[in-house]
Amino acid sequence: MSKTVHHLSHTDLDGYSAQLIMKYTPYSMSYYNANYGAEVGERISQILEAIKEQKNDATILISDLNLTMDEAKSLNKEVDRINETSKMSVTILLLDHHGSGEDCAKKFEWYYLDTHRCATKIVYDYVKVNFEFDEPTWMCEYVNAVNAVDLWKQEEVENFEYGKVCMRLIYETRELNRVMFASSDHEYKTQLLINAAQMINHDNANIALDESIHRMKKEFFKVDKDDTLDNLATNKIVKLLSEQKANNTIYYKNYKGYMSYGVGNTSIVGNGFLVANDDYDFIVDVSSRGTMGFRANNKVDVSLIAKELGNGGGHPNASGGRMQGFKEQFRYDKAKAQVLNAIDKAEATAGKLEFKKETLS
Repeated sequence: MSKTVHHLSHTDLDGYSAQLIMKYTPYSMSYYNANYGAEVGERISQILEAIKEQKNDATILISDLNLTMDEAKSLNKEVDRINETSKMSVTILLLDHHGSGEDCAKKFEWYYLDTHRCATKIVYDYVKVNFEFDEPTWMCEYVNAVNAVDLWKQEEVENFEYGKVCMRLIYETRELNRVMFASSDHEYKTQLLINAAQMINHDNANIALDESIHRMKKEFFKVDKDDTLDNLATNKIVKLLSEQKANNTIYYKNYKGYMSYGVGNTSIVGNGFLVANDDYDFIVDVSSRGTMGFRANNKVDVSLIAKELGNGGGHPNASGGRMQGFKEQFRYDKAKAQVLNAIDKAEATAGKLEFKKETLS
């Protein structure tokens, strides 16, 4: 296998666990996650863009996701084109267990399908035979637990019950937005799974893990002093937002703003960002449905921006609105492009936005 691996996997326990296995191979890894639907194609496009930009030999590894025939044909065609027109060697390997991929598995030799094992177990068995693998002592038992819960083998009581807690662990780990902070979110979930896996031989492992989840989450976010999980996570999010300022800055008329996408909790996170970055006049968080949450810190009346940009309103320092015609995106750059287009239209039709200090006092 090529030394650069772009690994696309599902967004559930099985998907992340399949990627956890690849962490213990010597290859240079880039991780991507997608739910079914349009996001799969978007992530594949992202991978292909990265390969073309990096200009290195690469393998596209897909696990716990079955492709439609159109998606498989498109991917195969694009990889063939790259191999024919460049000096790169790009290969595809898909390891999955969903029976709905049977037609694709029959057509493409790179599409491996086995409905009797979960994707994590398929990847694990494949890696042990075909790759260099520095396997941790807990890995085999952990894989069996994931397999038990993913295939719903309730007769394997201990593995099933432990796997259920791991499943909930992934489902409820939402502190970091995986569009805005894909790398950090993946690191977060992976570390939690590693911590969980090392508890698998404890007495009543499912109960021990259940009682440890809150502490494990806090430990990931803690920098120096202890605090509530909400505060620790907020500090991390504000730090991540600040690190992305060069790419995420927007302007509405003469006012400097910051756009986040799908972060939520605008009151706490937004105000935290503005306090840490006093050169910004406002911050707006846009949801996948186009709703907008604005926050300011006495530098601009965001109710006026909300009215002009999203037919909304509210208070001078806290307002909301909704962009008409916004299409859900799975990439920040495409969401931002829609917002910038809306800003251009609003600036062309709206009156001059004036800062009235008395309204903010």
